[in-house]
Amino acid sequence: MTPDAALEFFRRLAERTPEPRTELEYSTPYQLLVAVVLSAQATDKSVNLATRRLFALAPTPQALIDLGEEKLTECVKTIGLYRAKAKNVFALTKLLIERYAGEVPPDRDALEALPGVGRKTANVVLNSVFRQPVIAVDTHVFRLANRTGLGRGKNVTEVEYALMKNVPDRYLLNAHHWLILHGRYVCTAKKPQCAACCVYDVCDWLEKTN
Repeated sequence: MTPDAALEFFRRLAERTPEPRTELEYSTPYQLLVAVVLSAQATDKSVNLATRRLFALAPTPQALIDLGEEKLTECVKTIGLYRAKAKNVFALTKLLIERYAGEVPPDRDALEALPGVGRKTANVVLNSVFRQPVIAVDTHVFRLANRTGLGRGKNVTEVEYALMKNVPDRYLLNAHHWLILHGRYVCTAKKPQCAACCVYDVCDWLEKTN
């Protein structure tokens, strides 16, 4: 995709959704961190159902420690891989209390040092909470970036670096959310909704399908 096409691509997405945000429900940076850890290989809808129960009982790091790992596990058992995720959430919460007085650090290395937190999770938190211009590459973003030509790569790291290079600076802060929403609801995996796509004519996928 050319720079001019990329500029038009994001101009249209921004026009359609001026203030995009994550569909995960949260009230604090800590709650978002927990929700993103739980969201691996799970839908935002299923995570929200679980975190509504969890955050009603334990909205803060100390409250979660007081709740205990067993009850935490019970709260998130409807999510895939829930035992491992609950273990990571409990462990990262203990570390947040020990190292950062229960606050979520605005630093990539510090975040990635927490159990269950990889680069994608760190990027979501850094972008959504601390408003850093980074892009988290999930399955939707990976597919969309390769399909449209915005940022092709064989793995998520390659795609992330390509997007950081190709997304126009003025749109970089919100690019993560626009790409996820477009990939989730329009540029879907099996049956992309090309007829309803607002960026159809600037997408490089046309070159492969014509």
